[in-house]
Amino acid sequence: MHPTLTTRQHSAAKFFLLALSIIVLDQLSKWAVHTYMQPGSAGEIPVLGQFAKLNYTLNPGMAFGAQLPAPYGKLVLTAFRSLAVVGLVYYIIRLCRQRVAAGYIACMALILGGALGNLIDSIFYGIIYNNAPVGSPTRWFYGQVIDMIYVPLYVGYFPKSWPLIGGSYSGGFPIFNIADSSIFIGVALILLNQSRFFNESQPVSAPHNESVPLVAPDAEKLA
Repeated sequence: MHPTLTTRQHSAAKFFLLALSIIVLDQLSKWAVHTYMQPGSAGEIPVLGQFAKLNYTLNPGMAFGAQLPAPYGKLVLTAFRSLAVVGLVYYIIRLCRQRVAAGYIACMALILGGALGNLIDSIFYGIIYNNAPVGSPTRWFYGQVIDMIYVPLYVGYFPKSWPLIGGSYSGGFPIFNIADSSIFIGVALILLNQSRFFNESQPVSAPHNESVPLVAPDAEKLA
């Protein structure tokens, strides 16, 4: 048995607690930015000189400000995010029951926490912070995500061949938040640790010429 694995079923509670901690940290940072910073360059705060700054920015759509067509594109996006969150919750519970490598489940919890953090913005911020775009059919489900971590890698026009954002001007990107960072870290760790995560999750197969003793489920050995 690999030393990093346990023979017992993982408790989903600790992974949901990790997701909850991401949500709390994300929402507190957005509240602080909204409360104490001015939007845009007027309230910009340098963190690492010109390389990284804090910049209060509203994102009405997806990554890099890409949007689905108005007026119901935002509602479709919010509905999709809601279904994705429900799917992630179910998936994490299933992974725990299957005793998959704990590191992989923790990565999924990071993705869940980030997804829920931005979903809260979309559902409630139109009401809480009154930041729904002008002309929105309702303030519910049309809230804009608050971004603040500004790393100006590119300033200029996007190539017209790019979907959704092609031809539009960027004053500098990316601008993201803690929820986005959590999703990125979760995905990156999964990609970097695929062999370890998935090899550890495979159960040991007993040789065909040996009898397998009957044991309780929580005593079965894993590779």
